[in-house]
Amino acid sequence: MAVPFRYHAKAQSTFKPPLIANENAFLGDVYSSEKENPDKPISAGFYRLEKGTPLVYEYTYDEMKIILEGQFEIADETGQKVTALPGDVFYFPKGAKITFTTETYGLAFYTGQRKQGGA
Repeated sequence: MAVPFRYHAKAQSTFKPPLIANENAFLGDVYSSEKENPDKPISAGFYRLEKGTPLVYEYTYDEMKIILEGQFEIADETGQKVTALPGDVFYFPKGAKITFTTETYGLAFYTGQRKQGGA
């Protein structure tokens, strides 16, 4: 049985993630494998943070992020802190508590080992 791929043309510039926290944190899944693989779903989409309130997030799943635009300050509870720029790739393991801030804005693409829209 043939299985088609999915395609979202120019997603980086056309997909607008919804507000998820504070006044400045936006995140939305573009696609998820939840329907096809409910036992081991992965979801992918875009995360945008604008100047303002830092976002503190504790991961309940594994996630990878690649920075596409702008910059983020990313810190964890171990004291590690990085200025993230376009092209940088991050792995956030389940259980990591991460603080995201920005002086301007940042846009990242992520893929997480979780159901669509959930933690």
